[in-house]
Amino acid sequence: MVQKPLAGKSALVTGGARRIGRAICLELGRAGASVAVGYRGSAEEAAQTVAALEAEGARALAVAMDVRSESSVQEAVGRVVAEFGGLGRLDLVVNNAAVFASAALEEITLDDWDRVFETNTRGPFVVARAALPWLRQAQGRIVNLGSLGGRQAWATHGHYCASKAALEALTRTMAKAFAPEVSVNLVAPGWIEMEDSGALAERFAGKTPMGRNGRAEEVAAAVLFFAAGPHFITGQTLGVDGGLGL
Repeated sequence: MVQKPLAGKSALVTGGARRIGRAICLELGRAGASVAVGYRGSAEEAAQTVAALEAEGARALAVAMDVRSESSVQEAVGRVVAEFGGLGRLDLVVNNAAVFASAALEEITLDDWDRVFETNTRGPFVVARAALPWLRQAQGRIVNLGSLGGRQAWATHGHYCASKAALEALTRTMAKAFAPEVSVNLVAPGWIEMEDSGALAERFAGKTPMGRNGRAEEVAAAVLFFAAGPHFITGQTLGVDGGLGL
């Protein structure tokens, strides 16, 4: 019999409809979790991800949510808990929703700056706070999705890098503040190959010690490690970058 380490547990993945978020949802579903696929504008993709999860025997739910809005987040968390009420818990939150932006530092407007931070940094805070009572009750986990950009300075991605660096600091703060009931960790991907990676993919693969770019499934496996591994591990960052950050 295949062991499912998350059997009987429930998870909410923000930005779970596509790309890395979809891979995370599928990995958690295969591990036995009931998965709520959070989405903002990707309703069709969220439905497809739910269908893929159900095809593999996982319980799944698509839930509309805007991590920039406290009321939207509270409503979404409430719906997840109600829909998965038979489980009596919310065990895992994966803060994956994010925006990626590029601009010369001196050309970033305040609106640009705020738009990146309200999703990449404030969003995980709002989601974690809304889910916290349920996570504490379940001795649960939070996994935030950071970036190699939060650990390195990229001259044309100042607002993005700063938002992910702030998220890493927030992760450590959450780990202290939410202990001992809730563990909080961060996964920091490097260059992850996607269908639309384009010409940059080859250049980054050439700079990566492992000789290739990462895959979404490898990021998902790192998330599963924190979701199913020892609860005693908290406040940590796990890079998934093939050595690109060395």
